[in-house]
Amino acid sequence: MNTIVISVLVLGIMGLIFGVVLAFASQKFAVETDERADAILEVLPGANCGGCGFPGCGGLAAAVVEGKAPVNGCPVGGADVAAKVGEIMGIVAEAGERKVAKVICKGDCASAKNKYEYEGITDCRTANVLNSGAKTCKFGCLGLGTCKDACKFDAITVKDGIAVVDEEKCVNCGKCMEVCPKAIIKEKPANKEVVVECNSKEFGKNVKEKCIVGCIGCGMCVKACKYDAIIFEDKIARVDYDKCVECMECVKKCPTKVIKGDITKQHIS
Repeated sequence: MNTIVISVLVLGIMGLIFGVVLAFASQKFAVETDERADAILEVLPGANCGGCGFPGCGGLAAAVVEGKAPVNGCPVGGADVAAKVGEIMGIVAEAGERKVAKVICKGDCASAKNKYEYEGITDCRTANVLNSGAKTCKFGCLGLGTCKDACKFDAITVKDGIAVVDEEKCVNCGKCMEVCPKAIIKEKPANKEVVVECNSKEFGKNVKEKCIVGCIGCGMCVKACKYDAIIFEDKIARVDYDKCVECMECVKKCPTKVIKGDITKQHIS
């Protein structure tokens, strides 16, 4: 009996000592937290998508307080959240231009040719390892939905073998861009419609043999644009959105109709 009592007393005393030591250590080595970080975390959407470049909303909140991230750093929250974070930090949040993701490929099942029938794992990265995927055009969208699976906002669907972004749902978190093995998902201003939907770096003849809606590098869009808003490089046309006024002349002149844009909505400035 005495052995049991002594053991209990010893354990109790040891527990008391350890408790005192831990209490002292917690105060001695406590890391001071800025209340503003907690306040910012409260107003962030809690998506933890990583689109801000930090590990979750908590990481962004801490970075904003430390001056390592702007108050409008959350792509999901947009202007409303930026304004609230700015208020907490005592800074006026600048209204940034909203951007969205865009799949730069128009080669769907009816337009692009395949070199073989793929029956493997439904993942673009896996398919890309096998001779750059089933499409004859090695720059085209493989359409297996890896970007769709990566999107937490249900902003991507796959239609006729091509991934399509719903710009109303897209928050430009960048996850789809990270997983695309072809690097054909780019960001563009949400208020701009004109896009050259091709990413092929091949010469026109080779492009036509592989996809009937690819950019053939004819330069007609460059000549048609009065605002020098079409850039031609790497055998393909690109839109300079700082100059584009959406006059739609490039859309009307493109012989392969690879430049997206509604000519009924053309704007002249």
